[in-house]
Amino acid sequence: MTLTLGDGPLSGTPPHSNFSIEGPAHKLLWSEFPRRVRGRVGGATVVDTTRGRLIHETGILPVFYAPVEDLDHALLADSDHSTHCPFKGDASYWSVRVGEREVDDAIWHYPEPIESAGWLRGYAGFYWDKLDTWIDEEQELLGGRLRDPYHRVDVRPSSRHVRVSANGETVAESDNPMVLFETGVGLRFYLPPRDVRRDLLRPTSTRTLCPYKGLAHWWSLEAGGESFEDAAWAYSEPLDECLRVRDHIGFYAEGIAVEVDGEQLE
Repeated sequence: MTLTLGDGPLSGTPPHSNFSIEGPAHKLLWSEFPRRVRGRVGGATVVDTTRGRLIHETGILPVFYAPVEDLDHALLADSDHSTHCPFKGDASYWSVRVGEREVDDAIWHYPEPIESAGWLRGYAGFYWDKLDTWIDEEQELLGGRLRDPYHRVDVRPSSRHVRVSANGETVAESDNPMVLFETGVGLRFYLPPRDVRRDLLRPTSTRTLCPYKGLAHWWSLEAGGESFEDAAWAYSEPLDECLRVRDHIGFYAEGIAVEVDGEQLE
């Protein structure tokens, strides 16, 4: 994500620098991903590889590819579907068949990629959400997506004064928040539950998965005579890198102001 989105060096709007990256505006970077990765449909393993690759492409999250010989071709069926990419070539597709179940057009490959992307020959890419389970070494992937090795999440304790308000009503205020920095997202401040007006929060059924932070549950907020849906969230079981924000509450929604040391947080 840091390479291809936001102000990453391979994004459409790279940052100021004292160097230039020559080449087309739309760039591709092909990098090794040597960990063992398995993808399954039901109980059947469709791919099992230690020779994976990630393709970083301008404006697109990284996509995982594996050598076609590391796929179980007994589970694959040729599809009539095809697509064209001006940067990679014409893609052919396979569907996955496991018992009576068929997952259409789950995997693609480039039999004859264009010359500038010739390294794609012999590799297959995957729609993550079309396979049931993804396993990185022996860990099942939360949300079914590999982490981008260039994407970081850091959490630090802070003494900055944070005030959250909606329609002029103070919702939360703290002098000891946790500050989480995430590549391409920026700063988010998480407040201890004791510093939040919990009487203003109503739990919702919304759950979101982040491969870098974990599973979040959400609240709506009632403040200043107005309701703000899914305005606050917390991670009750965060991933290792984010353990410090366990049960701390973050706020982000239109109409909600987060001030840090008296200045509005963008």
